[in-house]
Amino acid sequence: MARTKLTPGRIATFSLPPSTVQAFLWDSSADQLAVRVTAGAKSYVFQSRLNGKTIRMTIGSVESWDVAGARAEATRLQNLIDQGKDPRQEKAATIAAAEAARDDARRHDATVDEAWKAYKADRKSQWSARHLADHEALASAGGVNRKRGEGTTAPGSLRALMGLRLQDLTAEKVGAWLERENRQRPTRAALAYRLLRAFVRWCASEAEYKGAVHLDAVGSKLAKKHVKTAKPKHDDCLQREQLKPWFKAARELGNPVQAAYLQTLLLTGARREELAGLKWAGVDFQWKSLRISDKVEGERVIPLTPYVSSLLAALPRRNAFVFSSVGAENGRMQEPRIAHNRALAAGGLPHLSIHGLRRSFSTLSEWVECPVGVVAQIMGHKPSAISEKHYKRRPLDLLRMWHVRIEAWILEQAGIKQPAEDSAALRVVK
Repeated sequence: MARTKLTPGRIATFSLPPSTVQAFLWDSSADQLAVRVTAGAKSYVFQSRLNGKTIRMTIGSVESWDVAGARAEATRLQNLIDQGKDPRQEKAATIAAAEAARDDARRHDATVDEAWKAYKADRKSQWSARHLADHEALASAGGVNRKRGEGTTAPGSLRALMGLRLQDLTAEKVGAWLERENRQRPTRAALAYRLLRAFVRWCASEAEYKGAVHLDAVGSKLAKKHVKTAKPKHDDCLQREQLKPWFKAARELGNPVQAAYLQTLLLTGARREELAGLKWAGVDFQWKSLRISDKVEGERVIPLTPYVSSLLAALPRRNAFVFSSVGAENGRMQEPRIAHNRALAAGGLPHLSIHGLRRSFSTLSEWVECPVGVVAQIMGHKPSAISEKHYKRRPLDLLRMWHVRIEAWILEQAGIKQPAEDSAALRVVK
């Protein structure tokens, strides 16, 4: 091969001949050094023989290396070959060491927030929408206009930890954080701790983060000392004697959609958002069923009882939603608590949460000795026993038999006559 002394001028004028993929300009001063030109680049290369085989390595671009430096590097690489060493292995080891150093630096500086985002991206395909929403809400910075009510949202319970480096997330700091949160929102703090514990354990299993986390930051000792056990709300439920004033006040609300919504919430035991999102397409007046969303199963079908059917049949069909709202951006009811609290005040009743209406349905159903599994299936609770989970899935007509009895008993206590199931007033022409 022809050789010439490499100079900056000769390298600059060296170009790729027509109809060729690459070309070499070999140095006369260093036998193993050449400049290689391709359609997209011009670089220094080293070529020699090791164990009877030709090896070639790229040293670097002509913009990054000068001629003297490239000759010195070629000499160094040849010295390695003379010692029986493969310079390619040395280069790979150098790259690996540099990457390890970068990984160590990244682990050292990684924040909880950065790892939290990677955790969500990795796990969200296995989470329900509700579980993902909890992760986002608890880590949120707040300051967003509330969807229900006035004002802006507060920072999530986990937000105070997001700016910490992972290696600074210690048991002492987590314990102090829990104590602060427990004074304001103990139930949310307990949920936040459970999500944090799963997150830290995930970090400990990931190569990128496992060297930076402390598993004892979410250990059992800390949980026993700082995590508050949620106490059941024994008084957040309507009593039998309170049904009459509650129904009277609810029925006298000025807004028929709100009145129907609150009564239906009590008589179905549905979750507030499940019922608020009910669409007319999910209401079957002919076969007496409601198809509503379900946070566990995705959706469930429950009976459409006579009184609830009469409530829904009387509502205006302004859009796709049963409990529609003219003022709401998404077209459906957003905040029922104002009307609910107004009904409680009008009936002279003590405080009751919206969720308390769901709790009331479950509790009052015991007056008619309804099987627990029936109530759980109507309400969308997870089966609590093996037989319920694997062997009992009651058909709609069996659920309806018991659901109608529950409704009839509740209405009787309220002094309201239950409509006949075949009442002509309930027939809706599609």
